[in-house]
Amino acid sequence: MGSLDNNIFRIEGVVQHYDWGGKSFIPNLISEKNPANITYAEYWLGAHLKAPSLVKVQQKNIPLDVFLNEYLSKDSEPNFGTLPYLFKVLDVHKMLSIQVHPTKEAAKKGYELENNNGIPLTANHRNYKDQNHKPEIMVALSDFWLLHGFLERSKLIKNLQETKELTFLLKTFLEKGYLGLYKKVMEFSQEEVNNVLGPLMDRIHPTFIANELEKSAPAYWAAKSLADKDLTSIDRGVFSIFFFNILKLSKGEAIFQDAGLPHAYLEGKNMELMANSDNVLRGGLTSKHIDVEELIRNTKFEETIPAILHGNQNKSNGEVVYKTTTKDFEMSKIELNSSTSHRSVSNSIEILIAMKGSATMIENKNAFFIEKGQSFVIKPNTAYKIQTNSEAEIYKAGVPK
Repeated sequence: MGSLDNNIFRIEGVVQHYDWGGKSFIPNLISEKNPANITYAEYWLGAHLKAPSLVKVQQKNIPLDVFLNEYLSKDSEPNFGTLPYLFKVLDVHKMLSIQVHPTKEAAKKGYELENNNGIPLTANHRNYKDQNHKPEIMVALSDFWLLHGFLERSKLIKNLQETKELTFLLKTFLEKGYLGLYKKVMEFSQEEVNNVLGPLMDRIHPTFIANELEKSAPAYWAAKSLADKDLTSIDRGVFSIFFFNILKLSKGEAIFQDAGLPHAYLEGKNMELMANSDNVLRGGLTSKHIDVEELIRNTKFEETIPAILHGNQNKSNGEVVYKTTTKDFEMSKIELNSSTSHRSVSNSIEILIAMKGSATMIENKNAFFIEKGQSFVIKPNTAYKIQTNSEAEIYKAGVPK
């Protein structure tokens, strides 16, 4: 256990057992048994009030938010006042809801309005849980599939032309664009949704069962989203699958998703780093609250050409840095072997997690052993070195310089 005088501390994250998660990847990572065979969807590393990580200090477990408030100088994060990011490991076994995150300005307005209307923070129909925006970056730990923004105009027209059950929507798109198209399907009655998507599901489901669909085809994910579900109340989120980019990221590739960009994770494992917020506006493929008016107000109705990030590599330091436009966070991957070490001075509070292998972190005269699944928090302005006798893969979260 660390002393309060140390600059590096062991921390333990918090598991979120959402129903879309897998059952083995995260338990294996953090060395937990899963005899009940329950889902492990996310592993949170951060100071979010919903699930702060625990800092190991002198035989005590101190919540990270408390640790930062009581044991670090008040100017440790001068630009934010608190830890500005939330770091996660995700195992996506079933697809997540289609969602959009608000800008900081919209979040403040929405939060105040819902407070004034007396909506409790814990209410199921609450849109805004805090006053922050939620840009996010993810780095694939495996082949990873996701929906990411609206298709280019020509590709969306092609999808509508080639999907006979949706061809009638082409006129709306040509006349009213992305907003008109999306607003139309999101405002359909449930009966209208069933009338349109029922014949589509009847047609594509047998080919899905026969394993005849490619994962790059929207029909694959549309069929998968409704497998074993009640087709008398089809989820309107299926429309989005035909309207959005379907991306496959390979291990080590990343994507950034800013406010207003509609997206959904479909399948795979990743590292995710986001602003410290829980504001999510949902558009389908979920049993959670959907507010169509608020969703449309916060969505960017424009074509998106995906920008896959490969990171900026520093071979001598074993680090790949994934740069984005946000000032809230920065993620990097550190890959080391016996001939490569990593030297750094923390620009902010940093959080590290070892995904593979083991290594030693050296700070001044202190040495800290880190192995697969273990995490550490590092105080700002700390000079440290990481080295290994074998191989190690470590992901790091911090704030850009």
